[in-house]
Amino acid sequence: MKQSFTAVLERNTSLEGTFKTEPYEVAWASEARWFINTLAIDAGTAVKAQVQVSPDGLNWCDIEDAPQTVSETGTVSWTTSEFGGWLRLKGDVRNEGAASNGRAKVQIYLALKG
Repeated sequence: MKQSFTAVLERNTSLEGTFKTEPYEVAWASEARWFINTLAIDAGTAVKAQVQVSPDGLNWCDIEDAPQTVSETGTVSWTTSEFGGWLRLKGDVRNEGAASNGRAKVQIYLALKG
């Protein structure tokens, strides 16, 4: 019997500058799908998110997939495959045209199936 679970990693969180989500143990899963629901984002701001993988939840490296970029409200989703025991997102929230970082209010989910 297949199992599934959705982890809420960020809920109504305002992000600016660099960020990392809490790590999530995923060794039991065979499929992973990320969701970023952007509730609000400053004009000219982009959120760049990179999936990271870890064998132990302590030591991290970027997975081979290209970073995802979000620059407007709404939901984006993508899959991650061939991952190890732990996953998280790291990223940057930047406004290239402003003197300070932009801000984005987001919800981040990790849906898993095994």
